[in-house]
Amino acid sequence: MNALETCLSCVDLTSLHTQDTHTIIKEFTEKVNAFHSIYPELPLPASICVYPNFGRVVRKTLSDEAASQVHVTCVAGTFPTSQSWTDVKLLEARHAVEEGADEIDMVLAVGEFLEGNVQKAQEEIRSMRSTIDSTSAGKRILKVILETGALKTRENIAAASFLAMEAGADFIKTSTGKMEPSATPEAARIMCECIKEYYGKTGRMVGFKPAGGISTTEDALLYYGIVESVLGSKWLNKNYFRIGASRLANNLVSEIVGSKVSCF
Repeated sequence: MNALETCLSCVDLTSLHTQDTHTIIKEFTEKVNAFHSIYPELPLPASICVYPNFGRVVRKTLSDEAASQVHVTCVAGTFPTSQSWTDVKLLEARHAVEEGADEIDMVLAVGEFLEGNVQKAQEEIRSMRSTIDSTSAGKRILKVILETGALKTRENIAAASFLAMEAGADFIKTSTGKMEPSATPEAARIMCECIKEYYGKTGRMVGFKPAGGISTTEDALLYYGIVESVLGSKWLNKNYFRIGASRLANNLVSEIVGSKVSCF
């Protein structure tokens, strides 16, 4: 695959809107089912990302062919603020997994972290890790959103990156996309440098996901380039690189086929 096709294969195709309904999410998922009949030579996105109450809709709607390649991702743990009791966050995530989620995107307890309650913030991630892996579905993928726009400094972003990885995150993710600034190249580079250092110490590969405000092919290639330059080509696949986006997939397909399309 070329770089644009790789980026397409790493997209978490996302619908996180207040006005989402079962009908809207079902239609959204059907577009993924239909994609290969139009562009059989192109890769499908890595996952469909929705609120936890819609995970079952995605799971039931995905065709067998699409389901073999496309994961169901749910934001959970009182996204996007992470402002609730830990047991409520864990219950929401457990329900999401029981109803079909392959992946959970949770938000770091940023307020606790910034107030210095680092151990509490880390223990919540560990509890989430344990909770989503303890159902009959088995081990799930856990992405931890750092909300780098709130963390602001290099020191905070680096500390949060290590905290999440040490607590068991499979991916660290820049942003919820619900506050500004969202993903930035500066934050991405810091996080990738931390992933590289962590890999050097532990031998465990942790994935990276920029999200929020990424809509153009230029944006996608920028983050692709950061991952390639800091972490290397073995990170450039959907197992270790994701892009959180609502509009990006259509722009990538348009660039690849050479004409304006709207597939998703």
